[in-house]
Amino acid sequence: MSFSVAIVGLPNSGKSTLFKALTKKKVGIAPYPFTTISPNIGEVAVFDKRLEAIAKIIKPEKITPAVIEFVDIAGLVKKAHQGEGLGNQFLAQIRECKIILEVVREFKSDQIEHVEKTVDSKRDMEIIRTELILKDWETIENALKNLEGKAKSGQKEAIQKFNLLKTLKDRLNEGKKISELNLNKEEILLIKEFQFLTEKPVVYLLNIDRETDLKTIPIKMNLKMEEEISELNENELKELEVKNSLDYLVQTCYDVLNLITFYTVVGSKEVRAWSLKKGSEAVIAASKVHSDFKEKFIKAEVINWEKLINAGSWPEARESGVLKTVGKEYLVQDGDVIEFKI
Repeated sequence: MSFSVAIVGLPNSGKSTLFKALTKKKVGIAPYPFTTISPNIGEVAVFDKRLEAIAKIIKPEKITPAVIEFVDIAGLVKKAHQGEGLGNQFLAQIRECKIILEVVREFKSDQIEHVEKTVDSKRDMEIIRTELILKDWETIENALKNLEGKAKSGQKEAIQKFNLLKTLKDRLNEGKKISELNLNKEEILLIKEFQFLTEKPVVYLLNIDRETDLKTIPIKMNLKMEEEISELNENELKELEVKNSLDYLVQTCYDVLNLITFYTVVGSKEVRAWSLKKGSEAVIAASKVHSDFKEKFIKAEVINWEKLINAGSWPEARESGVLKTVGKEYLVQDGDVIEFKI
């Protein structure tokens, strides 16, 4: 299972520039709308000082960071939910992602046209919000038609789902997103199959070309500058004393995805970081390392990364008794280093 982030925004907001800076992939960027038709997809490493520290004592041949997937989706426009600008196709692509990273244009340029003719970040955010709400409304309308017969025949789950969807439809009519409603765990499970767009968490990024006092969006970047910085090597970054702000953005998305990181050590061959949903059991972590491990899992040896650093090596940690043996139901903690036994 990949942890994917949909990069969303109006055309020419800077989505593809951000994607290029994040992934170092060459993508089509042009000063007119709909340069991106098919989504660009790329994995981005999560910067991790703990992985570097573990690697220093293990000295592996290979170091593999945790990654999350970013999907550069074509620009949305008004009436996207009705198919405007191939909107239905683009909205379906958002549905497959776990969270939304919304790029909001604040920069001004005579060379890069704006589909609404003027730069107005608040208006642009409202356009995207409205389109997502309208698409969810349409999804609910279709679902209610399909469920009506089953609900009338007395099927308990169909009745529960039908009534919940009617309530959600009313809230959407009021301009509320599903994420803004206080749904309980049972209700969230009832609607899981629909992958509602407004249920997804949103991270906002303001694409600026100057300082701004707009406080509603905490993350502000000049994406053109970040793209140029991403093309510099390590020596150039040190020489120019330039800081890459993208690591913070990736970590923010990682946190919003509710992910933790655990590590595996394969002798002196590889130290690897893995992304895992917070609150997952050891058997789920094992299945990420290898699909067979879920069935063959017997136990695991676990140590916090700092304790491993202090011990100096895996054998020394075992000898000093700081390794602990856990079973399938152990809840993996952020920073655990794990060796699975099969």
